Amino acid sequence: MNGWRVERRSGAAADLHARDAFAGEGRVVSVLEATRPALVLGSTQRDDIVDLAALAPRGAELAHRQTGGGAVFLAPGDAVWIDVVIPPNDRLWSDDVAAAFDWLGRAWVAALHDVGLEDAVVNRTAACQSVLGRLICFAGLGFGEVSSDEGKIVGLSQRRTRTGAWFQCVVMRRWDAVPYVQLLAPGLERLATDPESELASFRVKPVDVEPRRLVDAFLARLPV
Repeated sequence: MNGWRVERRSGAAADLHARDAFAGEGRVVSVLEATRPALVLGSTQRDDIVDLAALAPRGAELAHRQTGGGAVFLAPGDAVWIDVVIPPNDRLWSDDVAAAFDWLGRAWVAALHDVGLEDAVVNRTAACQSVLGRLICFAGLGFGEVSSDEGKIVGLSQRRTRTGAWFQCVVMRRWDAVPYVQLLAPGLERLATDPESELASFRVKPVDVEPRRLVDAFLARLPV
């Protein structure tokens, strides 16, 4: 497909995140589906920010991704998750880590316009540096990520090696802040009840579109 190899995988989030995304050659798009709930931490986050005892009552696992950014809670059916890998000699490659997201954000904006979200735009300002934005992916907005006036739509993270660049993309179909409040750092529950806190004020725009339709729209908008 226009130079892209597309694969589809499902399974435990921990296993999907632990795979070697650079095992293939050339441009690869992986459409991924977590089959059980999982709290996924970014590559620089540690387990001590999690209430580990609270995972089991939710039937959730703890997973670690190899790309950066804040935590994401994945539940089956609640998110569209796509990974994209490009080799270092690809024309889409950028040595600028922030600018490297731009083409991907633009592809998502085009896809979202195609499914009816015409106010989606790429963020081209500096990444959110708030404490909450570093803790929770969808509480911040980084360069290249996608949002609208109603809130953040697409969360992006990245890992770069000599083998290539690995981008991870998540679009929430349904948004619920409760798992983050229950599972993350002590004091977060207090923030959730404070109407002046960041947790009460940040916004997420769910995309209530059939997953296959959104995935197909994204694949059709990937650059040649």
